[in-house]
Amino acid sequence: MAAEAGDSPIDPTKIAYVYMQVADHIAARIASGELRPGARLPGERDLGPEYGVAYLTARRAIRELRERGLVVTLPAKGTFVAYPQEPERDATPEADSDPTPDQ
Repeated sequence: MAAEAGDSPIDPTKIAYVYMQVADHIAARIASGELRPGARLPGERDLGPEYGVAYLTARRAIRELRERGLVVTLPAKGTFVAYPQEPERDATPEADSDPTPDQ
């Protein structure tokens, strides 16, 4: 699915790195639910033509998404949308269990 002229969400005239535009677009697709947790992303060499960029730009965009915690890459398997992490719970009881009654 190669990007045609005017079809790509990447704007080379925009004052932003192209890899960040690719990463932001994929992040928006994840946030909207278009890409669900566990979904496999296309390979870097396929992602490049999809966005009309070089594969090394696609590689840098994937690295950015990994740094944001949005995707995980498994060597020889691919890159997948990460599952949201549950917030860590404290081992101590909550502060709202005050033993003194309010009056």
